[in-house]
Amino acid sequence: MPKDLIIVESPTKAKTISRFLGREFNVQSSFGHIRDLPKSKLGVDVERDFAPEYVVPLKSKKVVTALKKIAAQANRIYFATDEDREGEAISWHLAELFDQPPEKLKRIVFHEITEGAIAEALKNPRAIDLRLVDAQQARRILDRLVGYELSPLLWKKVAKGLSAGRVQSVAVRLVVEREREIQAFKSQEYWTLEAKFEKPGQVPFAARLNKRDDKTLDKLAIASNDEAQKFLRALNGARYTIGEVQRKEVTKNPPPPYTTSTLQQDGNRKLGFSSSQTMVLAQQLYEGLELGTRGPVGLITYMRTDSVNLAEKFISEAGTYIAGTFGNSYHAPRRFRTKSKVAQEAHEAIRPTDPTRQPDSLKQYLDERQLKLYDLVWRRAIASQMAEARLDATAVDVVTESGPEKFTFRATGQVTKFDGYLKVALENVKQNELPELKTGEAVELLELKPEQHFTEPPARYSEAGLVKKLEEYGIGRPSTYAPTIATVIERGYVERVDRRLKPKDLAFVVNDLLVEHFPEIVDYKFTAKMEAELDEIATGAKLWVPVIKDFYTPFKQHLTSKHETLSKKEITEQATEYVCEKSGHPMVVKYGRFGKFLACTGYPECKNTKELNDDNTIVQAKQVDGAGETCPECKQGQLVMKRGRFGPFLGCNRYPECKYIKNIEKSTGVTCPQCGQGTIIEKRSRYGKTFYSCNRYPECKFALWSKPTGEKCPESGDLLVYGAKGTIRCSSKTCKFVKQAEPRPMENV
Repeated sequence: MPKDLIIVESPTKAKTISRFLGREFNVQSSFGHIRDLPKSKLGVDVERDFAPEYVVPLKSKKVVTALKKIAAQANRIYFATDEDREGEAISWHLAELFDQPPEKLKRIVFHEITEGAIAEALKNPRAIDLRLVDAQQARRILDRLVGYELSPLLWKKVAKGLSAGRVQSVAVRLVVEREREIQAFKSQEYWTLEAKFEKPGQVPFAARLNKRDDKTLDKLAIASNDEAQKFLRALNGARYTIGEVQRKEVTKNPPPPYTTSTLQQDGNRKLGFSSSQTMVLAQQLYEGLELGTRGPVGLITYMRTDSVNLAEKFISEAGTYIAGTFGNSYHAPRRFRTKSKVAQEAHEAIRPTDPTRQPDSLKQYLDERQLKLYDLVWRRAIASQMAEARLDATAVDVVTESGPEKFTFRATGQVTKFDGYLKVALENVKQNELPELKTGEAVELLELKPEQHFTEPPARYSEAGLVKKLEEYGIGRPSTYAPTIATVIERGYVERVDRRLKPKDLAFVVNDLLVEHFPEIVDYKFTAKMEAELDEIATGAKLWVPVIKDFYTPFKQHLTSKHETLSKKEITEQATEYVCEKSGHPMVVKYGRFGKFLACTGYPECKNTKELNDDNTIVQAKQVDGAGETCPECKQGQLVMKRGRFGPFLGCNRYPECKYIKNIEKSTGVTCPQCGQGTIIEKRSRYGKTFYSCNRYPECKFALWSKPTGEKCPESGDLLVYGAKGTIRCSSKTCKFVKQAEPRPMENV
């Protein structure tokens, strides 16, 4: 008897869905996209309304053959791919390949992989939404036209192997412009006066000078130690009383449940996951994980969404759980509305499929990272249905009682009156209770000291910060944030340094070229406008061919002229004072695929090149341990310094006959505190993240995520490391020691 065929993208998703269905269903996986534009050529007929040429990749041919055979024998075919544009496109491509009668083809969508959701979807099948397919197809063609036509210009005018992209180039621009802000920043010194007061019989409290003669002092008002000392002299011998006392109740409302963007941001900030890692883990939680005898269970709803809406069923179930677990006073049902005008990918926020499934109950089934992300999603969704927190906030002015000038110190306090959603949410609310103080009461000054500070440059983007900025500008959509960041790192434009995104030399060159000569490609408003037009295609408000044509016609004309007028020499060469010792020609800084280097202008007759440090000084061979030594593998060649995608390395000069390579250690000069023998060196993880570990690995496995300063913590004795926002902190997770760092060269930040 023929069965009904259900097709999803993932074998894990297929296995989870199979649990809920009877023998009359055959659930199969397409293993993702089964058709795409060819890699070897443009694959878009620009003369015939941008008709795409789709091919089945080699890796998908066996899957397609098997699915076509099963589909031909099936009673009905249900396409159950994800409910976004990509999922709709996969279903359409499958339908095109199957060539079955339309009445046999059904499209079903669901937001969570649960028995109820699958049953409801099967009751309400629909046709494939060709508007969503058109929107996905338009994005794919648009990105192909930009990438395949602009990249060859970069190969010709900058270096071979480079790439450009409609969204990736804008992301690189954001990172480059932030770096230039940092480079241009000039730190300013300022001082504050910190006091400690005591009311007899009560706990001392801290306050900071904030007014002089009732005029508020701005942040930079005390610009030097000399000025701070003048204030100290003016305050010498002063008596202090309590001035105005302000008390009020402050409420804190819970944040809405997660969208793709906010989940990636918190995954990065709170858990240290990259955007790609967060999405991979979320995909696993969505598609289903084995929970013992229960089999695979979908734990969260669909994770590509920009909606904060919650299903009424979840609001009701969460309310019952909250009231039963914490009490009725903690329950406050909320319905959130999406602020984004372009929210369209899905119809619900990311939430647990079952609000009663507490994270602790899954410890034995999930790995550490899966559990951390589930805990994050569960807490945020449950907290969104809880009562607001109520805080008692106090502000107290301490004023000088007499003297030619009046000085005011401000003390602030805050204590939680009712924790509300904070009982569940992963939020820290600082508690600082002030003693009971009344206007006119005298207080004693216990301590008054000046403290030096420096204004801080803007921080480099973290992945969380970049995702937030892309979303603010309307650039990209939930499904594009993670792959965009992964692409700019993979292609050598950006690297992770101390969990921040730092542009490489090549990023500056390519970005400047695009900004000057192709401003429409990297213009924030233009890119956001293109995203809005793709959304209009998805709703049927616009047709995709005119949208592509309006972009491509002027773009192609402009591109053609730039091929003729741009000079590679002007773009990629920078004069220096160095002279080639082999030919006597001047040497220039050039930019290749893997960054900058020094090259002889006598090329191709003279091919002499040299590695450069960040400050354009020549890297001396003696600076690199191992350079000039005999190759340990072939015993014939010598080790010479070369440059690759991840920076310089040592390789045999008999390559390709001998392919021996050796990494160059980037030492911090700090002795390993664990073994006392090795040195802490900079390394890169398989995910491209920079970390610091002992060079005696695997004998010693000591490692840090942040760069050590070489100093030890005065409280714990552990190494100090460079922290966020110009701070130095203890490397121990249990020690809270933090101090202000001295300004240091930006390339080391």
